[in-house]
Amino acid sequence: MVFMDKKNVCGARIREARLSEVPKATQKDISARLQLQGINMSESSVGKIELGLRPITDIQLIAFAKALKVSCAWLLGEDLKK
Repeated sequence: MVFMDKKNVCGARIREARLSEVPKATQKDISARLQLQGINMSESSVGKIELGLRPITDIQLIAFAKALKVSCAWLLGEDLKK
């Protein structure tokens, strides 16, 4: 896996999971779901994470996994299944 200038490895998977929902979830939707878990993150920050422009903490990773109903391993690219 090549990281180049990326600040996280899970951004692309976060975007993939978000867009695979029916109907597609918006970055605003994900921001609201994170807030329900006590993670205050703007939709702009969600977008920066998806693009690999912003780092993510382990606590945030767990919250994203719960919000998107996927495993942390899948978000990290370690598991092929959601």
